[in-house]
Amino acid sequence: MHGYDDLADHDAALAPVPSSGLVRVGGPRFGLIVSKAVGNAVVRHRVARRLRHMCARVADELPEGTDVVIRALPGAATADSEELLRQLRGGLRKLGLLTAPRAGASR
Repeated sequence: MHGYDDLADHDAALAPVPSSGLVRVGGPRFGLIVSKAVGNAVVRHRVARRLRHMCARVADELPEGTDVVIRALPGAATADSEELLRQLRGGLRKLGLLTAPRAGASR
């Protein structure tokens, strides 16, 4: 049986999140798909972490409300960060989301 404290915790979990700047509303969103074909769990986690970092680097260059899904291929496990960033920017340019290479950015 649920006690009063359990219900209070449940209600708090459903309460709206305050707009304190910690929660990002709008802006581009990224989804990552890193399958077992990329490698074992350690490798997949490393690839996902590196891709999240690359997404953060390009997020300010994308239109607000953009949704991007990235599927990592097995080669992502051995690619260096600059190569991942180059491929991400290239894909976004092909989609028309980035118009030109950024000054000082890797090509």
